[in-house]
Amino acid sequence: MAQRGRSAPGARRAAPSKQRREPEDAIAALARTVRGVEAAVKRGPVTPAVRSQFQSVALLLREEHARVRAEQGGSDTRRAEQLKRLDGIGTILAKTAVRDPALLALLSADAVAEPRTPARDLGRTTTTAPDEAAAAEPAAPERRVVPQSVISRQLANPFLAPDFSAPRPVVARPRRLGGWELLGPLLSSFERAGGGAPACMALPAPSARRLAGGLELMPHQAQLVTAAAEGHRTFLLADEPGLGKTAQALLAAEAADAYPLLVVVPNVVKTNWAREAGRWTPHRPATVIQGDGTTVDGFADIVVVNYEVLDRHVGWLGDFGFRGMVVDEAHFIKNKSSQRSQHVLELSERIRSRTVRPLLMALTGTPLINDIDDFRAIWQFLGWIDEGKPLGELMNALEDTGLTPADPGFYPAARQAVIDQGIVRRRKVDVAADIPARRIADLPVELDGPAGRSIRAAERDLARRLVSRYETALAARRSGAVVEGIDHDLVRTVARWELKDASTSTSNENVFTMMRRIGQAKAGLAADYAAQLARSAGKVVFFAKHVDVMDVAEETFGKQGIRFASIRGDQTPGARQRNIDAFVRDPEVTIAVCSLTAAGVGLNLQVASNLVLAELSWTDAEQTQAIDRAHRIGQTEPVTAWRIIAAQTIDARIAELIDSKAGLAARALDGSEEEVGSSADVQQDALVALLTDALSASV
Repeated sequence: MAQRGRSAPGARRAAPSKQRREPEDAIAALARTVRGVEAAVKRGPVTPAVRSQFQSVALLLREEHARVRAEQGGSDTRRAEQLKRLDGIGTILAKTAVRDPALLALLSADAVAEPRTPARDLGRTTTTAPDEAAAAEPAAPERRVVPQSVISRQLANPFLAPDFSAPRPVVARPRRLGGWELLGPLLSSFERAGGGAPACMALPAPSARRLAGGLELMPHQAQLVTAAAEGHRTFLLADEPGLGKTAQALLAAEAADAYPLLVVVPNVVKTNWAREAGRWTPHRPATVIQGDGTTVDGFADIVVVNYEVLDRHVGWLGDFGFRGMVVDEAHFIKNKSSQRSQHVLELSERIRSRTVRPLLMALTGTPLINDIDDFRAIWQFLGWIDEGKPLGELMNALEDTGLTPADPGFYPAARQAVIDQGIVRRRKVDVAADIPARRIADLPVELDGPAGRSIRAAERDLARRLVSRYETALAARRSGAVVEGIDHDLVRTVARWELKDASTSTSNENVFTMMRRIGQAKAGLAADYAAQLARSAGKVVFFAKHVDVMDVAEETFGKQGIRFASIRGDQTPGARQRNIDAFVRDPEVTIAVCSLTAAGVGLNLQVASNLVLAELSWTDAEQTQAIDRAHRIGQTEPVTAWRIIAAQTIDARIAELIDSKAGLAARALDGSEEEVGSSADVQQDALVALLTDALSASV
């Protein structure tokens, strides 16, 4: 009695407050529960208990929304706040429902009720433990969207639902190689076991090459399409740039009936992909996702999305029911820690888990940019490997060799096993001999005046700083011992230290800021040369890495009365395409000023046979991609890339390093026996050369 007496007053005082908070408590319970349901649906599969709880939230949300709107008394501000919170819960429900068509049906007002979770239990009944729910909920809300036309597509026709059939099972075998680490040897096999053989699977004889509308495929293109028609479903299409990979992918999808088809591309080429789809498969409607996708056609057969907005759409794309996926410029996903790579791999996994033998194609003329490890993400996208081991058919093929990595014959056999999964690599010289030759011509320029003197002084200061770091490290490590000659291992270590500092600090002059200053100093000279070429030889493509170099070039062309088109990364797709069309179609527009990163892939600029590379890239692959905008099928003139080099500066050294590291793809894919290293360390090698020269001069 005494206990009740002490607690009763507190209870009486709390009652009014509790009554006032009850609506908000209900909303909070709904919010907690819908987050738990959302997390459970993301993990999948959706169980009957999850469906029941989903519908309970939907029904209670509808009831609570009606109650708040009809509530008498209270302020309009408070009512508006409650309705806003309820609308937020409704948004989460809608986004969650898109992941599973069965959940969409439960949102209908006449849906058959699932066994219902009592309203009083919503606050404590969740589909996951509280700590798991907290871990599943992102720290910051993701910007996910679901276009209305996509929801309409999912509701309009039940036959458009995704194919949830189990993928064709791969027969399990005793794993003789189960205890071996295999990914390292597989990658290594492409560096050491080429033996002069190109990396290309056996392709069937081409079937019909002539298409409706008067289009005709080249034999190498028809071969790949025939392979898809005969049942092959995974391709790393690594043909050299300019051999028509877009057409091959679209027609392979047609041959495999891989619709709907998802195409993931760089932003600069997504409009062109829609055009090419209209050209090669005109009976298949294509749609391009722009921004939040408000204009997307949810009923299209081909959906084109760029890497930059993939994060907003990865949710509904994964549940759309795609039967095929193409990743253009697939080297963009080589960094598996990047968001774009993770989204592409997630979509691939979801498509493979829901569709029987989907068509998966990775398109890139330069699959190896930095290192042989660049293969990993592409192979994982194709389903050949996972994080740690080969999968399915590739594992069985390795078992069939009867060899282990300890056997000398394992490496060529393993290389062939990977190739047979679907690597297709053809060179222009072999399949398109009528394409004229190309060459790179270096034009040394002297940087005179204050800018040139400043750059050379900065280079000397950088060399002195490297020497100082070297000497300090040497003294500390050797404890005053005399060292004969240059310690080259320490030189490389100092270069790594400098490169790491350069990537995190902007206070000192470093290799990156120097290259940018050199590009700025060369800009006017490079633009003048491009103007001369345009007057004497016709259309010219001018490539630069930095916007300020492009600005100087465009200002120079404007002063000289030369009409130009500008192709940059910050343009809208429509503006970019108008500039491309102006350069290609208007004879008065004689120069295309292009960003090396934004316009170096996917574009067809074969109306020009002369290119000016005003700034150096850091890799041969990036340089090659730019040149192949003009050197491609349909080109009738020899292509020359004029590389503007700042003489007597680090610019010249970097040009040499890029050329020396041009053979990685040739060795891994074309069977070349040339010994090459990674191209990932051009910056480091430039610093090594600078420090070595400075140390040699001081001896």
